[in-house]
Amino acid sequence: MFCVIRLRQLGSITAWLCFALAAFILLRSISAVRVLRAVELLENSPVLVIDAGHGGFDGGAIAVNGVRESDINLAIAQKLELIAAFSGQRTLMTRNDDSRRTDFLAYSEHEDLAYRAELANQQPNAVLVSIHQNFYPTTQPYGAQVLYADDPRSTKLGQITQNNLVGCLQPENRRLAEPALKTLYLTSHVNGPAILVECGFLSNYNEMEKLMQDSYQTAIATVLLASYLQFLPEMNSL
Repeated sequence: MFCVIRLRQLGSITAWLCFALAAFILLRSISAVRVLRAVELLENSPVLVIDAGHGGFDGGAIAVNGVRESDINLAIAQKLELIAAFSGQRTLMTRNDDSRRTDFLAYSEHEDLAYRAELANQQPNAVLVSIHQNFYPTTQPYGAQVLYADDPRSTKLGQITQNNLVGCLQPENRRLAEPALKTLYLTSHVNGPAILVECGFLSNYNEMEKLMQDSYQTAIATVLLASYLQFLPEMNSL
């Protein structure tokens, strides 16, 4: 009788162990599927490609006080990258410094732009935001302006960004977002949505001083990210 009871208990324990093992395997499988699904969603999520215009020997526009456009572009781009990362967005910088552009004899503007376009095109679901500063022979012009690639998604992103820059930072700005010229290499050669943001005029003294301020650079970066986030829900429906 004792042996029969022990056998029954052993059978019951074995059954529970089998059940626990099956449950464990099932839970592990579900967790693995969830992890794989999360990784898949992450890999397919949009990538904000942040392009700090110019760099190295190519300083872009030079303000009257000697400040280079490329340095302001990079400062805003780095702030945008930090804010985007804090918001959980995937980002890619086309440059973090001037290291690729220090050899004057080897530098080619065309090759550099082709490199940046290819970097963006290698990323699935890439959205390019190229950061620049404007310049004019006289000091009167001012205000940010967004130029967008010739496609519906870029147009939408450009209009959202222009409206937000004006509404949040420059209510007196009457400039409108416009299609980029075909001669602009990046907006013509990037496959995904692409905009070029002229953040302001270095030839305008008041605007130049603001563009050099850390707080104003952060404000521009914040508006650019907010515009990108506003655009994302509509990205795949256009």
